[in-house]
Amino acid sequence: MTHPMNRAAETRTRWKQLLLDTLDERDTPATAAYWSPKDAWTRDRIRAVQDEKIAAVAPFLYENSTFYRRRFDRLGVAPSDITSVETLIANWPVVTKQEMMEDAIQNPPYGTYTTCGPEDWADRGWMLFSSSGSTGVPRVFRYTHFDRKFWEQANARALYSGGLRKGDSAIPMVGFGPHVFAWGVQYTLQAMNLPVIPGGGMDGPARAALIERFNPTTLVCTPSYAFYLARVMQEMGRDPADSSIRWIVTGGEPFSGVAGTIEKLQSLWAATAIEFYGCTEASPHCGGYSCPEYQSGERNFIHLMDDIQLWETVDADTLAVTREGEKGLSVCTNLTSESSAQLRFLVGDYTTLSAEPCACGRNHTKALGCMTGRADDLINLRGIKFFPVQIEEAVRAVQGTGDEFQIHLRTQEDGLDVMTVTIEHRDASAAGAVAREIRSRCEIRCGVQVVAPNSLPKSQMKAKRVFDERGK
Repeated sequence: MTHPMNRAAETRTRWKQLLLDTLDERDTPATAAYWSPKDAWTRDRIRAVQDEKIAAVAPFLYENSTFYRRRFDRLGVAPSDITSVETLIANWPVVTKQEMMEDAIQNPPYGTYTTCGPEDWADRGWMLFSSSGSTGVPRVFRYTHFDRKFWEQANARALYSGGLRKGDSAIPMVGFGPHVFAWGVQYTLQAMNLPVIPGGGMDGPARAALIERFNPTTLVCTPSYAFYLARVMQEMGRDPADSSIRWIVTGGEPFSGVAGTIEKLQSLWAATAIEFYGCTEASPHCGGYSCPEYQSGERNFIHLMDDIQLWETVDADTLAVTREGEKGLSVCTNLTSESSAQLRFLVGDYTTLSAEPCACGRNHTKALGCMTGRADDLINLRGIKFFPVQIEEAVRAVQGTGDEFQIHLRTQEDGLDVMTVTIEHRDASAAGAVAREIRSRCEIRCGVQVVAPNSLPKSQMKAKRVFDERGK
C-alpha cells in the first residue's frame, strides 16, 4: 500500500510535469498575430487539454489539500469520478468564498484550500497575496516561482493580444501591495523584454512629469486612476491625448463592460485600453483579456484562456450551470498552478459566455459584455476590494462610536473614486482614529465624517449602510 506522503508527492509530480509539458515558455512572439501557438488552438484541442488536466488535478488536490480532501469525502466523490469537463460539472458543486473563509478561520493563517505547504514555500516560495473575506479574515494564497512562470506567459499572451510590441515601454502607476494584477504585469514585462519606468510612491503631478520626460507608451493602472491622472495633467495645462501614451493596461475594476466608460477614457488619452481579468483565488494571472476585435461589435467582450482555465457561468440563485448565451455568475477551474489549482471556484462576476470563433482567429471563449460586477456586497474602490463588515469592524474598534455608520462612495470631478465613512461620536478627533483603523484593515485611505450620537437613521430591518453614487 502506498504511503499517503508518497501519494501526495506522486500526484504533485504528475501534475507539475503535465503543466510543464503544456507550457510554451518564450520571450518573443510565436507569430505576428499570437504570442503563443495556443492562442490559435481549435475548440477540440482545447477541450482535450482541459480533460487531461482535470484528470490529473483532481487526485493532486485530494492528496495535497486538506480542504479538498474533506470536501471530496463529504460529497462522497472520489478523484477518479472527475476525469473530464463533463464529469467535473456533474459531480462537483461550485466552491464558494464562504467555504474558503470558514477554512481560513479554522486553520489560520493560511487555510488548507491551497497546495503550497511550509516546505514548498521555503523551497520555492515567490509571493503571498490575500483576498479579504466578509468576516474580515483574509484568505491567503502563497504562490511559488513555479507558478510565476505560468503567470508570465499567460499575461504575455494577453499583452501581445492587446497590441504591445517590441519598442513599447510601460509605467506602472499602482500601489503594488494590494494590486495582484500589477505584480503579474511587472514580471511579464520583464519576461517580454519590455522596459519599465517605475511609477510607484508618487503623486499625480510627479507621475505626469515622468510621462512628459521619459515618453512611455503604456500605462498600467486601474481605470479610475487613468481618469484621475488625465484630469491632473489637464490641470497642469497638458493634454493627455498629446502625450506618448498609446496603451492603457487596466485591471482591478469592472471597466470595458460599463457603457461609455471605455470610450471616454480612450478619448481622453487618445490611446487603446486593454483589460485584464482574473482573481486572487484562482491564480491571478490574466484569465480574461482584450483582442484586436474586442470593441468591434455591439457589446465589448474579452477572451478567456480556456487552455489554462475552464470558465462557466451559473445561475445566481440556484448555482446551476447556465446555457451558452445566458447571463450568469463566473466560475473558474484553474488548470495552471501548483499552489492554487481550484475546482469550480465561484468568482461571482456577471457575464455571458459565447464559444463563437472570433475574427482575430482565437477560438477561446468570449465573455460578452465583459465582467459587470459582483453578486455579493464586495466593495471595489480603485482596485482595492473589501466588505462593509470590515469598515464596521474598524468603526467598532474606536471607543465611543455610535451604533450606526454609513459608507458613501462617489466620483470626484477629476474622475477619482473616493469613499467617506460617516460615524457617530461625541469627539470630532475620532475621525483620525477610525481612518487609521480602516486603512489598517482595508489598505485604503478614506475620509471620515463625524456626526452627533444618534443622529444617523436607525434600521428596523436589514441596515442600508452603503451608498454608492459613483458615476452618477
